[in-house]
Amino acid sequence: MSIKAFLGMGLLGSNFVKAMLRRGDTMQVWNRTASKAAALESDGAKAFSDVRDAVKGANRIHVTLKDDASVDAVLEQASAGFSPGAIIIDHTTTSKDGAVQRTAYWKSKGYTYQHAPVFMGPSNALDASGYMLVSGEPSVVDQLTPELSVMTGKLIQLGAETGKAAAMKLMGNSFLVCFAFTLRDTYAVAKAQGLTVDDILGLFQTWNPGAQVEGRLKRMTSGDLSKPSWELDMARKDTNLFLEAAEKGGTHLSILPTIATVMDEWIGKGFGQHDWTIVANDLRD
Repeated sequence: MSIKAFLGMGLLGSNFVKAMLRRGDTMQVWNRTASKAAALESDGAKAFSDVRDAVKGANRIHVTLKDDASVDAVLEQASAGFSPGAIIIDHTTTSKDGAVQRTAYWKSKGYTYQHAPVFMGPSNALDASGYMLVSGEPSVVDQLTPELSVMTGKLIQLGAETGKAAAMKLMGNSFLVCFAFTLRDTYAVAKAQGLTVDDILGLFQTWNPGAQVEGRLKRMTSGDLSKPSWELDMARKDTNLFLEAAEKGGTHLSILPTIATVMDEWIGKGFGQHDWTIVANDLRD
């Protein structure tokens, strides 16, 4: 029977392990705080306090840790227990450079490192839903596709470029962070004017601004911005109304003041009568 090791028993890692156990996998687990790994023994995992022991005999070593530094440190420590031909599958959100460097480093040591970051929360890990990203050596990705596919709702394959999955995960997370702060400022403007969360939800149930993402991105990156659908001058005027409403209502805004500053810079360059998405013009190819 094949043995799998899992390093990092946070909310995501521990639920991955529970799901693997339910599928019949033999699991050896480790966490820096040993009690978190030991808690999974009641589910059928075998916990180890020494990471080198946790990986012994395992042909697959899954990782969910904090960052590049923790992944590098833990894998280096664990490597004394690696079995010949073991494959490391790292679900940690890391830098692109880190994923590229680890792929090359562990290959030089005789092991395979595959980065497979996820858009998954703990509940997704438990019920195999959400999204997992992979890119890199096609033969490795092909080999791992069947076993990674059962861990997630959709395995998104991004081609042969090593590190692209890491880059896509960071890009996606940057959108989620901006999205959350956009909602924060939206709620602040609404609250300052006496509107409620139900008012916001009611509007969004009828008018879905998310439907504009694809068209807006295409226009920002490839359209003729001299023919506006909404002039930057007018968008800046409205932004000032947001700022004034929040100030009168005594609420704090996080991102709209910075947005106003960027708009002013582009208006100062003479682009006030261009489409308001001109503010991304310096990023276009």
